[in-house]
Amino acid sequence: MVETINKTDAVKVAAIAARAADEKQGSDIIVLNVGDILAITEMFVIVSASNSRQLRTIANEITSKIREESERPLLRSEGMAEQQWVLLDYGDVVVHIFSEEIREFYEIERLYQDVPVVDWRASS
Repeated sequence: MVETINKTDAVKVAAIAARAADEKQGSDIIVLNVGDILAITEMFVIVSASNSRQLRTIANEITSKIREESERPLLRSEGMAEQQWVLLDYGDVVVHIFSEEIREFYEIERLYQDVPVVDWRASS
């Protein structure tokens, strides 16, 4: 059986991730709708953490909340060992958790400045 995931589900999962990051004091949280320019995913959730402990805490909270609230499996994660840039891949939602210095260096939002920003606080 092939499960189809629609854009509404992607927005819901992205909002869960953003709220979970916010609960753990993640900063500069933004959800970008990249689906029209990237074939591999629909949403990016981007968040900053002030230190490696907070980065790990945010990643764990996001993983836990998405599992609880959407039953969406985590397909892949990268960067937990380095704790500077953690990527959580949920298929149509990719979460990027950066240390503040690494986020400033890569300026990922600048690459996607023309895509719509999703109001994750209003999405449920």
